[in-house]
Amino acid sequence: MKQYTQLSQDERYEIYAALKSKISLSEIARILNRSKSTISREIRRNQGQRGYRAKQAHDKAQQRCYRKTSSLTDFAYAYIQYLIKACWSPEQIASALIVRGWLDVPCHEWIYQYIYNNKAEGGMLYKFLRHQKTYRKRGFKNHDRRGQLTNRRSIHERDPVIDHRQRLGDFEGDTVIGKHHKGALLTLVERKSLYVHIVHLGETRISSKTIDHCIDRLKMSHASSVTFDNGKEFSEHQRIADQGIDTYFADPY
Repeated sequence: MKQYTQLSQDERYEIYAALKSKISLSEIARILNRSKSTISREIRRNQGQRGYRAKQAHDKAQQRCYRKTSSLTDFAYAYIQYLIKACWSPEQIASALIVRGWLDVPCHEWIYQYIYNNKAEGGMLYKFLRHQKTYRKRGFKNHDRRGQLTNRRSIHERDPVIDHRQRLGDFEGDTVIGKHHKGALLTLVERKSLYVHIVHLGETRISSKTIDHCIDRLKMSHASSVTFDNGKEFSEHQRIADQGIDTYFADPY
């Protein structure tokens, strides 16, 4: 029997990029070697008001995972400890519990955190991990220390003509991270026509380089405005505004 494994953050970025490219759910499922129902359920459960976005989807999935553990019984904790001491990896444990019909299954991230909390309290569960690490951060607790966003204008300040897609020249900008966090793409989508600029950023998302590409493509398209998410790679957005292009930012998740 093939064991189910939860979608990774890399897979969620691939789903996001594929949806941007108008690829069908069936084709996305084939590319990721997942069932179509898995992809459909992922999009339905983890999309937000602005559609499916990889980081937001991963954060929502992780938070749901941690909420599940509030209903774990003493037997469940004991059984998870038993599997850890049998040198099962957290990924194997989470998959096995699903196959065995458990209703409230903690994700592998929670199991890792449980092990390291046990270590902090003087426990020895960490010694049964196959690969020793000094510390492992939760995915949704990671703090990005790149340039900070200052003088940002909220999406709610946009002219209604932008929201209603009544003219050409209003763009939405975002970055897409490659598999294993190698490489990045800048996407600029024109809201009315859905015409898209895609720029390869190489191995880094340094703000100055990202903004240089934004300015080149937006001026080429005679842009009136651009709306970004809250990625710190857009921290130099004032340079775009200095070109006479209004810049806005979506609400933080």
